[in-house]
Amino acid sequence: MRNVLISGAGVAGLALAYWVREAGFSVTVVERAPGLRSGGQAVDIRGVALDVMDRMGLSAKMRAARTQMRGMSMLDAEGNELFRSEEHVLSSGRLDSDDVELLREDLTAMLYELTEDSVEFVFGDAITALEQAEHGVRVEFEHGGWRTFDFVIGADGAHSAVRGLAFGPERDYTRHLGQYLAIFPMENFLDLDNWQLWFQDQHSGGGGAIYPVRGNAELRVTLGFVSEPVDYDHRDAEQQKKIMAEHLAGMGWEVPTLLAAMTEAPAFYFDAMAQIHMDSWTNGRVALVGDAGYCASPLSGQGTSLALVGAYILARQLGEDSGGHFGAYEQRMRPFVEPNQALATENPAGPPSEESVERAKNAITLDG
Repeated sequence: MRNVLISGAGVAGLALAYWVREAGFSVTVVERAPGLRSGGQAVDIRGVALDVMDRMGLSAKMRAARTQMRGMSMLDAEGNELFRSEEHVLSSGRLDSDDVELLREDLTAMLYELTEDSVEFVFGDAITALEQAEHGVRVEFEHGGWRTFDFVIGADGAHSAVRGLAFGPERDYTRHLGQYLAIFPMENFLDLDNWQLWFQDQHSGGGGAIYPVRGNAELRVTLGFVSEPVDYDHRDAEQQKKIMAEHLAGMGWEVPTLLAAMTEAPAFYFDAMAQIHMDSWTNGRVALVGDAGYCASPLSGQGTSLALVGAYILARQLGEDSGGHFGAYEQRMRPFVEPNQALATENPAGPPSEESVERAKNAITLDG
């Protein structure tokens, strides 16, 4: 049986593990973290990505876990309400849409449950070297020596180690979008009831969003600022918290309370809003999927859908391999990736149009 190594146990990696296993491969997933990563934002599953979830038998479970937002308010820097809406929210769009918003950690838990008994998971390790040969890829692990696989897939995010090893430095493919975001949980000190608050300081460019989850027992906080590229270590959370605190220092309303909670947050995400643009996502027996190959950034709202659809298409093409390894994966995916990446830059001052989202989320058919 041919074997596949997947780097990354996020949405792309777990979905790919399921579909590659279904295609008849032996699958190993290596993840640097000691287990599934918790925390993070609510993510959207839209358009054709809903069909991927349905084909995995997860539609009912996905919809049962969806967020229950009733609406949102936009606040100024002092906390005064500028406007409110009970028809749409900035995080997910129209509330009467068939699209689904749920917490990232709930989605990864569902995908892991599908795969944990049929896939080998290696947590707390990482790929440090790749050597391609005619009949396989020899892989060195940080803690586990060498192993050989028929194929290696990088599903390890925008800072992909696999991409660095097989395609070259991250700087060659990164397109900065001029913003940085941090996401973390805290107690619902505002007693929000399925209601989002968005706030922005027009002078400094800082702002963020707050929304309740887990039956309103917890808040997920997103903070952000506008900036040219900042030099930082993407694995140093304490450094990242200091950067965010420095850029939002002096903001009013409840921002000091949010920053204080951030310093103690057990789960914390920080990164530049950036995209990955590559001429090719495959190199011999190595391929990239999701953010590793075509990160659209959270500003697009489509990163999760790109990961789910990309995993399905890549696995299907690999299963049909007749010597070309990844078949028409790139040809199938590019017309889907490009309009979805464009959503992040269509309207720098706000979300893209509903028409653009509608076109982008359905810009591919699974059986084409």
